[in-house]
Amino acid sequence: MSEPIASKFADQADESSDNSVLLEATEEGVAVVLLNRPARKNAFDARTIAALREAFDTLAGAEGVRVVFLRGAEGCFSAGADLDWMREAGEKSEELNRQDALELAEMLKALHDLPMLTVALVEGVAYGGGAGLVAACDMAAATKDARFAFSEAKIGLTPATISPYVVAAIGARNARRLFCQAPWFDAAEAHRIGLIDHVVEDGAALDALQEKIAADIFAVAPEAMAECKALIAAVDGKPIDRALMEDTARRIAARRASPEGKEGLAAFLAKRKPNWMG
Repeated sequence: MSEPIASKFADQADESSDNSVLLEATEEGVAVVLLNRPARKNAFDARTIAALREAFDTLAGAEGVRVVFLRGAEGCFSAGADLDWMREAGEKSEELNRQDALELAEMLKALHDLPMLTVALVEGVAYGGGAGLVAACDMAAATKDARFAFSEAKIGLTPATISPYVVAAIGARNARRLFCQAPWFDAAEAHRIGLIDHVVEDGAALDALQEKIAADIFAVAPEAMAECKALIAAVDGKPIDRALMEDTARRIAARRASPEGKEGLAAFLAKRKPNWMG
């Protein structure tokens, strides 16, 4: 595998540029979306939300991308909403605020709906909407000294747009405690409640985990991965009735008859690597 793609951003984190979000991918299919406002702790405003949406829309239509990593520049994931953006929001009408919030909601949905595996890699802080980005990914990891918070209620707001993803990740009971009491919490607690999947020592360990996850993904059939995500969405919370059984039977039959399914079985029986492993 090539050099970890995040390292290529080291000389690009220039706050004077318009690149509030950077997107880059290797030929092997590893993509990194980098929040690139380090002077603002990678907090997002309307421009950053639009740039994230553009990056996710680009990835949704990209061929050959197998895994997407979401990171923050210079050792900080995201402090959530930019203070200047929040100040401007306080001066807008309710209707304009609704439009702003809907753009954030649509950006999160675009991330959530990507067909490839999405992984948030957290250093520093992930507060408010930053923690919402973590919850909207398929999986997440953080350094042991990372901090998280849903502190909106402390300033009279609610974490409304991120709530569907957060509640799905940590459950309603944990969400009530963390939304209403609004404490900060560490990576160990984030792991305990299901917001993240791995806790690592430091940034170097996070880079190593990125490499391992990418290597693991190359063993997985790309179309089957997308179908797995669609399958989970289709069965989650549904009663196990005849309709669900028919639907799942249809899905596996289609996979068995697909070129990818046939290639995977043939490779397994022949004890060789399938063609998606190169």
